[in-house]
Amino acid sequence: MSDTVRIAITGATCMTGIALTKLALDEGHEVIAIVRPGSAGTADLPVSKKLKTAECNISDYDRIKDADKCDMFFHLAWDKTAGAGRDDVYTQLNNIEYTLDAVRLAKSWGASAFVGAGSQAEYGLMDRKACNDTPTNPTSGYGIAKYAAGKMAAILCGQLGVKFCWSRIFSSYGEHDREYTLIMYLIRTMLAGNIPELTKCGQTWDYIYTGDVARALLAIGLRGIDGRTYQIGTGECRPLKGYVTDIRDAIDPNIELKFGVKEYYPHQQMFLCADIGDLTKDTGFVPACSFKEGIARTVSFVRDQMSRRSRSD
Repeated sequence: MSDTVRIAITGATCMTGIALTKLALDEGHEVIAIVRPGSAGTADLPVSKKLKTAECNISDYDRIKDADKCDMFFHLAWDKTAGAGRDDVYTQLNNIEYTLDAVRLAKSWGASAFVGAGSQAEYGLMDRKACNDTPTNPTSGYGIAKYAAGKMAAILCGQLGVKFCWSRIFSSYGEHDREYTLIMYLIRTMLAGNIPELTKCGQTWDYIYTGDVARALLAIGLRGIDGRTYQIGTGECRPLKGYVTDIRDAIDPNIELKFGVKEYYPHQQMFLCADIGDLTKDTGFVPACSFKEGIARTVSFVRDQMSRRSRSD
């Protein structure tokens, strides 16, 4: 494979998809961004002569007849990733089939490598760093479907002669994140001058900036070993309380934080951390963005976004 490649990305308008598209273009690659028809998120993609958008619903990959071409195929799209939708068993079952449709599309477009975006949810509750030897015991429909999709896609890629790699992404954040995530809730609440409602925030967490997630995915596509599953995180973890304090300090160090106002959710995940040893060894990936740096970028982005909305009201 040459130094410059053509990359196809499903779910290209999600936070990770936008970051991966931007990174690939910045490094001189061509990108085919597969987006939902009429998606407002398409406006968030970079403007480039090397970017092509292809409109297609996640349920319709098997109907694409265009003989487009790519070298690598990244499957990031997934239906219902939050709230009650994570346990919508029929939708999650469909997501497995959509992943296999994406594999077949990758093969028809001539891709020599397929990289799927899995989740730490595939592990279920953890008490130590997750690596390839860590038992998987997903507890949500979402986690079960991600695990099954990865296993089925590995079989199909093998049958079709396409290099397969799976990634399990840990807690990511950054520009274009969904508004209901903890980090976006904290940023928006404090920027609005309000005090967030917090648990004791004693969870031990591994947060990774979306730009680093993109760098890890691209490294897996280029240098990952066929059949491997890679954990994507920083490899470092600390109490959630420290992350919350860093976010507060990036906005206004004088904001009062009230920990312990809320109870933990039932079955709260108290430990989330990735072992990235195999990822670093095989691809050379190491995180480049500290949490404080990533949060500063994210806060600036959200502040500008809120300002624009305020002016348009």
